[in-house]
Amino acid sequence: MAPSMRDLQLTKVNGAGADDMEDVRLLDSYEDGSRDNLVGIEEGMKRIQVRVTGMTCAACSTSVEGALMAVNGVVKASVALLQNKADVVFDPNSVNDEDIKNAIEDAGFEAEILTEPCSSGSKPHKLQLGQFTIGGMTCAACVNSVEGILRNLPGVKRAVVALATALGEVEYDPAVISKDDIINAIEDAGFEGSFVQSSEQDKIVLGVTGVFYELDVQFLEGILVNLKGVRQFRFDRTSGELEVLFDPEVVSSRSLVDGIEGGSNRKFKLHVMNPYARMTTRDVEEASNMFRQFTSSLFLSIPVFLIRVVCPQIPLLDALLLWRCGPFLMGDWLKWALVSVVQFVIGKRFYIAAGRALRNGSTNMDVLVALGTSASYFYSVGALLYGAVTGFWSPTYFETSAMLITFVLLGKYLECLAKGKTSDAIKKLVELAPATAVLVVKDKGGRCIGEREIDALLIQPGDILKVLPGTKLPADGVVVWGTSYVNESMVTGESVPVSKEINSLVIGGTINLHGALHIQATKVGSDAVLSQIISLVETAQMSKAPIQKFADFVASIFVPTVIAMALLTLLGWYIGGVVGAYPEQWLPENSNYFVFSLMFSISVVVIACPCALGLATPTAVMVATGVGANNGVLIKGGDALERGQKIKYVVFDKTGTLTQGKATVTTAKVFVRMDRGEFLTLVASAEASSEHPLGKAIVEYARHFHFFDDPSLTQNAANHKTESTVSGWLHDASNFSALPGRGVQCFIDGKRVLVGNRKLMTESGITIPPHVENFVVELEESAETGILVAYDDNLIGVLGVADPLKREAVVVVEGLVKMGVRPVMVTGDNWRTARAVAKEVGIQDVRAEVMPAGKADVIRSFQKDGSVVAMVGDGINDSPALAAADVGMAIGAGTDIAIEAADYVLMRSNLEDVITAIDISRKTFHRIRLNYVFAMAYNVIAIPVAAGVFFPSLGILLPPWAAGACMALSSVSVVCSSLLLRRYKKPRLTTILEITVE
Repeated sequence: MAPSMRDLQLTKVNGAGADDMEDVRLLDSYEDGSRDNLVGIEEGMKRIQVRVTGMTCAACSTSVEGALMAVNGVVKASVALLQNKADVVFDPNSVNDEDIKNAIEDAGFEAEILTEPCSSGSKPHKLQLGQFTIGGMTCAACVNSVEGILRNLPGVKRAVVALATALGEVEYDPAVISKDDIINAIEDAGFEGSFVQSSEQDKIVLGVTGVFYELDVQFLEGILVNLKGVRQFRFDRTSGELEVLFDPEVVSSRSLVDGIEGGSNRKFKLHVMNPYARMTTRDVEEASNMFRQFTSSLFLSIPVFLIRVVCPQIPLLDALLLWRCGPFLMGDWLKWALVSVVQFVIGKRFYIAAGRALRNGSTNMDVLVALGTSASYFYSVGALLYGAVTGFWSPTYFETSAMLITFVLLGKYLECLAKGKTSDAIKKLVELAPATAVLVVKDKGGRCIGEREIDALLIQPGDILKVLPGTKLPADGVVVWGTSYVNESMVTGESVPVSKEINSLVIGGTINLHGALHIQATKVGSDAVLSQIISLVETAQMSKAPIQKFADFVASIFVPTVIAMALLTLLGWYIGGVVGAYPEQWLPENSNYFVFSLMFSISVVVIACPCALGLATPTAVMVATGVGANNGVLIKGGDALERGQKIKYVVFDKTGTLTQGKATVTTAKVFVRMDRGEFLTLVASAEASSEHPLGKAIVEYARHFHFFDDPSLTQNAANHKTESTVSGWLHDASNFSALPGRGVQCFIDGKRVLVGNRKLMTESGITIPPHVENFVVELEESAETGILVAYDDNLIGVLGVADPLKREAVVVVEGLVKMGVRPVMVTGDNWRTARAVAKEVGIQDVRAEVMPAGKADVIRSFQKDGSVVAMVGDGINDSPALAAADVGMAIGAGTDIAIEAADYVLMRSNLEDVITAIDISRKTFHRIRLNYVFAMAYNVIAIPVAAGVFFPSLGILLPPWAAGACMALSSVSVVCSSLLLRRYKKPRLTTILEITVE
């Protein structure tokens, strides 16, 4: 038979070399050629990418594109706002890279030429974010040690380690260091390391069943070698996991699975390994292992305790234990044997952990446990040997060592259980995702030819999926057939089922209640809403609050300080006894001053607990982020929580935040001889390319005017531009540009059309007649926005647009005032409309006619006195202000870039969650302070008691085994204190507003 092959790693022969998996860049020449063909680069042209900094909205990207196209020699320019990149194709004989950079900078933005031009060369190695489990950490000192080791590795840009989750996130350059190198560094430091997941898109981990023999392994090898697009793979027979590196442009993950299963004639069954499920399994295994160690230690320690305490009271057993067998009594032999197993077999984990800590130049709780138990054990062994040689028998303390290890293991086991409870939020979110999905199979003509069940993690964008009543939606997508109601409460927090029909958007993980649906998947994998929520919660739990620095500092000096105190305790009691400072009657029977002093010293070592300090903050942050997620508030970390509890000002954007963001046209008045329908068609044609809510409202109003809400034209308002073009009722608009804080401008039939506010008209040289001005003023004083329309440089009409307040806006503003927080409203709207809205909602402080970039300046004006300022917004134009604020709160229905810039995401788009976010922050940090007070008070009180400070006056003596029990329970009590946050209830507005409901 062939030799055993536990791990098999292969490289496809016709691929590149057998480099490490992170170092492989797939089919460079193929990708480059494909990209060039896509953009249509002509021979002799050059293509570069430029990073553009400072863009905040669509108008900025339009401005950059215009500046680039104005450069002589530029053939094509496209700007991606969200990626902050510009893609430029140009003639290198007419213009160079520096000219392009200067053109962007002259337009008012910062530019940086990216090092790798897309038209040639190989792709650069992008930084990857890898997640690793780190076993063996016991306190903040361990965390500091691991972080320091990881950050010093070449190629590692950032490393964060969380004690509560036993996870590390490492951002690294795969061209310099691989994930295996990182794991080796963790293990070389004496900890257990394993890889969880990374940001790679061309790697998949599969669970394989059906592999039993070496022939099966070779069969699997043959299938993989012959599959196109497979670059490397590694199969672990022990775990049954197959890791495959593939070219996503040649083969998809689903095609890969189908190819393996089909090539084996269905002998092998594959499923995608969910990284979160794998982590949960490891947590369960760790808790089970700790329980086994605890029960084993308890089983061996109980006889030792009985021999010392109970057996002397039973004559027969006492006589048996006093029977001399060789140089020692039978009881001594039994205790020595049992405790040796506890000390060096079960307790070896403490020696290993202490050794690696000392090897790395740090100290932790394991050092204290190893030191205390070793002192007790080796003293007892020495006392036995000394008695056998001299005949002077001193008391032994084997039971101290055994009971101490047992209690410490009990504490560790309880910690595992408690920390498992703190990560319940992620587990619950992971459980929301369905395991399988029903794929509707269609032929090339689009006709349905059957259905098949697939792994939900293999869904691809564009797949048509069948969702039966009572089942979970397998992916984010859009309904293409059927009607139903969907329960979205697990994602949005809203308990009322939401009606879904054709073109309705759906969220993966929600539950289809009634009718069958066919949905087209749009967002899968890490782009899906549920995955993003899990990622946000996980990132938050990985983060450290600034207050954690205090614990890290204390941890760095804690153990050396305790050891020094233990030595002083030993010397103090010993010297005091020698010089007669206390009576000899205090000594136990057959004891001496050294043994008496040693017991105090050991108690000091084992009662000190750095773990409680290290767990005070991360456990509370973990629970708080989970509680926030359950209440519709995603919190992006401990630093956000710390700032959130200090908020003094909350700045609200008006449109879409205080208001519903569903503006409606209330008035359309024409001041020239133009048909009302033609007027609305003209305005809608100009606004068709706008992303502003007011622009969308105008287009919908015009469509309703012409077609009276014909369902065929209004089912998908989000895609109104496409529908409008198809229907043919809009004019062709050219040279469209959005002017932030002013409006839009375009050309129709060669004549300029302006739609916007007074500033736009004034800057464009358009005169506003007095009767038009009076009409606009009336609109503004009614909390409506007046939109002026000019055609061919003449003002032709006005539209009145109203955006109703959210129903909860008024009580939320009043609630914030009651909480001692000052609300502020900022808007780009005019002062009259802004004041009318602010009066309606109850806000005293208003900033109006503020450009998008100016919102950040408003934030800074409130920060001048050191106040903590929160910003609540929803749009791309709010992202600079969200980033500038101390605490950014993004409405969940807002744009991705706004959510990225925020510290809190309000998933339900409900303003009441602003109060919830602040309340969670305050209660969390109240709990953290209590944890620190308890942890510090415990050590401040316990160490003097263990050192015997109160023994002379009160007779309080704490044996080492009792000190160990106190130490074990102290860290558990801190974790349990944090778990009390799970009982958090959202504040009731009636309570905050002191309203009595009868």
